Amino acid sequence: MTILADLLSTVFERRLRRAPELQDDRPMPELTAKLLGATGEISGLSVAQVIFDRFERMEDAEKLDFFRHLAVDLNISASRVREALSDYEAAPTKATYRAFMAASEPPRQELVRRMNHVSGATGALVRMRADLLRLGREEPELQALDLDFRHLFASWFNRGFLVLRPINWSSPAAILEKIIAYEAVHAIDSWEDLRRRLAPSDRRCFAFFHPAMPDEPLIFVEVALTRGVPGSIQTLLAEDRAPLDAHEADTAVFYSISNCQQGLASISFGNSLIKQVAADLAVELPGLKTFVTLSPIPGLTKWMTEAGIDFAASEPDVLRRCGAGYLLHAKRPDGQPLDPVARFHLGNGAEVHQVHGDADTSPKGRAQSAGVMVNYLYDLSKVSQNHERFAATGEIVASAEVRSLADAVEKQRLKDSA
Repeated sequence: MTILADLLSTVFERRLRRAPELQDDRPMPELTAKLLGATGEISGLSVAQVIFDRFERMEDAEKLDFFRHLAVDLNISASRVREALSDYEAAPTKATYRAFMAASEPPRQELVRRMNHVSGATGALVRMRADLLRLGREEPELQALDLDFRHLFASWFNRGFLVLRPINWSSPAAILEKIIAYEAVHAIDSWEDLRRRLAPSDRRCFAFFHPAMPDEPLIFVEVALTRGVPGSIQTLLAEDRAPLDAHEADTAVFYSISNCQQGLASISFGNSLIKQVAADLAVELPGLKTFVTLSPIPGLTKWMTEAGIDFAASEPDVLRRCGAGYLLHAKRPDGQPLDPVARFHLGNGAEVHQVHGDADTSPKGRAQSAGVMVNYLYDLSKVSQNHERFAATGEIVASAEVRSLADAVEKQRLKDSA
């Protein structure tokens, strides 16, 4: 951690000392109006604290009412925006531009900013957005409100504020418990299972933290150091495997990436995390030449079922071809890959490197991808170029082997449809 990050953590940790709960029975709309109109820092902090305390005690129906109040009563005025824009078009000055900016920003954004002055507020606002995402899916006004949260969080949680920390067997128990709880790809069954992922010399784990939430990982990645590119998660995580000396490894395998905070959905950290970890490992261990993932293909069985392919009766080689075809050819209406994990890694500049059958024999692996997994290769000299090509044209960079597998599936599909 850098000296600046240490200083930031110290400042923010001091803010986290929570004030005693305050009592105020005024309706929420009165409280939000009071906070927006507050001119003194102390009075504003008191009102914001009351809003947080009240929200935490609310049932879902009350939370929905609060969100609807923010979405409707604290929205922009379309007529005011039009008037301000007209004034700016007629005379583009500093004053007319400032007026347009003020008109086009909904008051609820300023409300959230003022709420964030309270000790521990950033984490509370992240939890508040998690409730908004859970409760507001069906209401367009609440989806618009969520854009305001996303806009603010994208600034507050930008890469410049994030702190990369290694997680190891000596990390505080409270952090280790959260790694177990937040693991979303390959479940950690016990403390001994966690120890096998953190303690050996050929295992690494890194997480991003924010100084305002120093005890809450935002996202973490688990890394295995290996010789060669692995094709089975069970082999990679086997209880009886012999650990490898880290300096003998030539490959770093990112085998699990887990987002930890539901309230930070759509705020992207994974891109920065993988590239930062890869760069740091390359400095620590110069013998590492290859950086790959071992990733699930969560939509494969659904796609195969819709295509009329009996994945349960298919051989591993057939499943490999289907996996390659799905990754390269299955697209959403907007032209993006159908598979969400593929969209993430390809958008980061990775390439589809290898596809493996019988790679995840767990019940979850069988259910979501018929046991098929994929390696995405992060060639640090090409990720920027790959990212630009994918962003500009949707081009998927893949190895010759994967393209050959995918072409075989496409030819068979065309033959069957003829």
